[in-house]
Amino acid sequence: MTDQKTIVFFPEAAFGPALNSVGIAQACRDMGHRCVFVTDPGFTGVFADYGFEEHHVNMSEPMPPEQMAKYWSDFINGHIPNFNLTPYEQIDNYVKECWEAIVDTSKWAEKELPGILKEIKPDLICIDNVVLYPATKQYGVPWVRIISCSENEIPDPAIPPHLSGCGENDTACHEAFNKKFNEVIKPVHDDFNEFLKTCGEDPYPTGEFFEESPYLNLLLYPAPVKFNREKPLDPDRFKYLEGCVRTEKPYDVPDFGEYNDKPLLYVSFGSLGAGDTDQIKKIIDFLGKQPYRALVNVGEYEAEYDKETMPKNVHVASWYPQPSVIPLVDAVVHHGGNNSFTECLYFGKPAIIMPYVWDGHDNATRVQETGHGFKMHRMNWTDEEFAANIEKCLNDAEVKARCAATSKHMQNNGGPKVAAKYLNDLLEKTYG
Repeated sequence: MTDQKTIVFFPEAAFGPALNSVGIAQACRDMGHRCVFVTDPGFTGVFADYGFEEHHVNMSEPMPPEQMAKYWSDFINGHIPNFNLTPYEQIDNYVKECWEAIVDTSKWAEKELPGILKEIKPDLICIDNVVLYPATKQYGVPWVRIISCSENEIPDPAIPPHLSGCGENDTACHEAFNKKFNEVIKPVHDDFNEFLKTCGEDPYPTGEFFEESPYLNLLLYPAPVKFNREKPLDPDRFKYLEGCVRTEKPYDVPDFGEYNDKPLLYVSFGSLGAGDTDQIKKIIDFLGKQPYRALVNVGEYEAEYDKETMPKNVHVASWYPQPSVIPLVDAVVHHGGNNSFTECLYFGKPAIIMPYVWDGHDNATRVQETGHGFKMHRMNWTDEEFAANIEKCLNDAEVKARCAATSKHMQNNGGPKVAAKYLNDLLEKTYG
């Protein structure tokens, strides 16, 4: 190990990227480095709870922390009517407005981020975001891009466009999505390029909002499900981490009484997806009629659920230590967020993915076409379809064998420790 260095982690203000970075930072801290998080005020305390120093940068108009914490949940909840649309149909609404909001975060951050970095004095900056924050590139130390979303966030002519949910070989879908995305997003992209110009940065090609790091790029996507690219990624600059599962406190499964001998399911649509309580209540009603136990993550909406009428085989909570829960269950139902996607693969658990936005569409398609689970529409399903897919997750020999093989591969790799080694190697190469 090189002498202690200061590593800044700057993940997107969402729990997926944030907690992936925690896993890497835990491993870097174990190597003796000082790990500091730069974050939106709405994430105050998230990283401190894991023992890390936090610095806050406003990425929107300043507001009280409790109001900031609700910014993205309110944004997502406002789009619930669009969740049932196809990825192509979401371009005009959710996708466009999301990119507008993301570009605004880059503009706002540039007001404070340069000063915060000068205060921290990092030796290395790790960014898990989908947009460039110019100050991180211009500070003057090596910067690393972490790709915690689907691998297709790094584009290639032969693979599905990011956010499209297209099949790997469905080139007609690729072309149609790209065409519409570039048309709809062009005003947002033009505005972003104007902002980059004011920061002394070159414009990006249409549809792109970030770039590869010339130093190092870490992909959390596991190799067993990666895409077949026309232009292979440079192995010296692009490293597959096989997931980055953080360490969480142990979890004890609650007593389900007469259902204690039944298969155990875990259901989670993430902190943002929990806002669609109608969807989760529909799933709970279905599970109440099935011969399973179920742990259901309902986020900050626990008060919306009547515990007295809750089925005896269903347990709801506002939060579960997911990396400690998934190893204990038999199958997982989730929204396709990359944490849930990679953690299921890491622990060898088949998954049913019901996506609603962003790369959940890509991961849902990928889990099915690689044989690690099943893709379902988030609302338009029948009890018979849902029950059949759960049974396949529990009993299909090929699915279980494939998940077990992928789990063995990933666990033999040790993503967080491997990431920490790559970062330490870059520090040693830079500073001796």
